[in-house]
Amino acid sequence: MKQVKTKELTTFEKLSAINVNSKVEKKNNLTYLSWAWAWSEVKKACPDATYQMGETEYDEALGFMCHTSVCIEGETLEMWLPVMDGANKSMKKVGYKYTTRYGDKEVAAATTFDINKTMMRCLVKNLAMFGLGIYIYAGEDMPASDEVVMVTVPPVAVAVGKKLSLKKGDGAYAKVMAYAKENKAQGAKRLVDMVALKYAMTNVIKTEITNIVNSK
Repeated sequence: MKQVKTKELTTFEKLSAINVNSKVEKKNNLTYLSWAWAWSEVKKACPDATYQMGETEYDEALGFMCHTSVCIEGETLEMWLPVMDGANKSMKKVGYKYTTRYGDKEVAAATTFDINKTMMRCLVKNLAMFGLGIYIYAGEDMPASDEVVMVTVPPVAVAVGKKLSLKKGDGAYAKVMAYAKENKAQGAKRLVDMVALKYAMTNVIKTEITNIVNSK
């Protein structure tokens, strides 16, 4: 019987291979992942993982901004997320109105519940930077290709897919560029490295991602 080779995976490889589809919820065309489940899965794969809730900042013009940081295997990454209502409008200390072509809309004042909920969503997004559920933010349906090779890494077994092609003009290309624009604060090198875990890219596409990150 042919032996399957094993290798030690990186944190990102372990967490990005986990299928989170059964644990997500849809609301207003956005996808949410249960923070309790997300944290449980991270601790199973990476027992040394820790997180911190940063101070929630407030700006009269912009509203509330929540902040978290996660540390896994010596690497610390941070994330920010604004407190928003169901229409994705920033919530402030007092309610306000805004005008649309369909008429005036109202945004309620933020409550402690809204802030706490955003903090936990920020934590989930922070965990995605380490790989868990990151394919959702990139607009993908599954974490890896159907062509998989199983590798055993204590304490869990995960599937790592073969790289997919990424060409300018196809559907995946548009999603990757949108993802790079939304997460440009992470820096060009890290974004290129993350995309490269799933896609085989040309130097031209790597340069385009870098240009997006460096653009104002």
